[in-house]
Amino acid sequence: MSEEKNTVETVQDLNEILRIRREKLQKLVEEGNNPYEITRFDKTHSSKQILDSYVDHAEGEEYEPMIVAVAGRMTSRRIMGKASFCHILDGDGTIQLYVKRDEVGEDVYAAFKTWDIGDIIGGVGEVFRTHMGEISVKLTSIQLLSKSLLPLPEKFHGLKDIETRYRQRYVDLIANPEVKRTFVIRSHIMKAIREYLDNLGYLEVETPILNTIAGGANARPFITHHNTLDIDMYMRIATELHLKRLVVGGFERVYEIGRQFRNEGMDLKHNPEFTTIELYQAYTDFHGMMEIAQGMFCYVADKVLGTRLLPYGDITIDLNNWTALSMIDAVKKYTGIDFNKLNEKQAVAKCAKLGIELPSGKQTWGNALYECFDAYVEKELVQPTFIYDYPVEVSPLAKKKPTDPRLTERFEFFINCSEMGNAFSELNDPIDQYERFAAQVKAKAQGDDEAQMMDEDFVTALEYGMPPTGGMGIGIDRMVMLFTDNQSIRDVLLFPTMKPLSK
Repeated sequence: MSEEKNTVETVQDLNEILRIRREKLQKLVEEGNNPYEITRFDKTHSSKQILDSYVDHAEGEEYEPMIVAVAGRMTSRRIMGKASFCHILDGDGTIQLYVKRDEVGEDVYAAFKTWDIGDIIGGVGEVFRTHMGEISVKLTSIQLLSKSLLPLPEKFHGLKDIETRYRQRYVDLIANPEVKRTFVIRSHIMKAIREYLDNLGYLEVETPILNTIAGGANARPFITHHNTLDIDMYMRIATELHLKRLVVGGFERVYEIGRQFRNEGMDLKHNPEFTTIELYQAYTDFHGMMEIAQGMFCYVADKVLGTRLLPYGDITIDLNNWTALSMIDAVKKYTGIDFNKLNEKQAVAKCAKLGIELPSGKQTWGNALYECFDAYVEKELVQPTFIYDYPVEVSPLAKKKPTDPRLTERFEFFINCSEMGNAFSELNDPIDQYERFAAQVKAKAQGDDEAQMMDEDFVTALEYGMPPTGGMGIGIDRMVMLFTDNQSIRDVLLFPTMKPLSK
């Protein structure tokens, strides 16, 4: 009963706050001081610039006063008669302001005392250090730039509810400034990735998001409808096939950073829309992509964090040490089963003994190998590890291994038991590619809604000739999770997909 009463009181308190703030706004409008009509405030310094550049001067020393114009959201205030202190939060941090009635004027000071925590204010004044040692700005003018009609979370740092944080990221960024660091680092990561590839001679390009065929990955697409053409279209699930068309056309090194959309489950590592980078380089293979993957992660770590030792939860990821295992060797290491010594029937039987039941149509040696890896090996791969030689059944766009046609020249690399990237020696045989597409179409007809569609235009492109090519895709969101020590993909997406609140 007491909890219900507290809830009612909280709602009543909020309603009262909303009423009072709207009344304040109405009064401002009636007095001709509508803050929403202000179009500009010329800031000269951020909080960080002030704190970094201020210099203390000795008593009696002649110096030029540091005059600044600052603006931000008021997050605290102490009113002390004829003078007050407040803090504002801007894009770089916080700074204290000293507001004195005799400096800003009696009317302005009286108005300042009626403003609310959360209001956005601006002021001009001289930077100084208070008796308590805090660098502050002694204002000669101050104005209200925007009115906050909703209160900040209780005690300012009170926003802890995960659902609210994700749904109202704008409040999360105000109430939990440390969250902003994740997204600043994310931006720096993107910049460093581009620097790394641009320095290697890659060209950044853009390819369509809406397609008539969903291809380049095994995934369930989102479907939309184009009214003018009166056709269904698909949100892209990968950029691969268009980028390889560009390699056919003569672009020897291309990459794209962009959103992908897959109509699939949501968990700590998956969001329906996510960001990847895909890159393709003519005249190299999957070994060349290994070098780029390792080089990229190390370059970004050096550039953004200044270290290759990444704390993640209760472990430390060491980007100085990478290992590589074939999938067969990895399965043998962690299960004791040597697939090199098994025929198809024996492989399927071994899977069953491990509790892995392969569905009808997928009872093959390759599927058995892959499912054993997925169930028993991936969870063991904590430090950076390349797993190569994937079965052909799960690699419809990769070249077959010349010495073993059951396998392909493909790798994925794993860090902290999570797949971070996927690479191939790209299939450039149009006849083989057509047959693999046909097998995918057959699987889709049998109920596999993640199987790929036939893309005859891509086959046509290959018929014109694509050079030997290495290609790779890397999940940017998981990379950011690793570099910022976040355990959920939602913590590295500004606006993650959320189920609508019930009405």
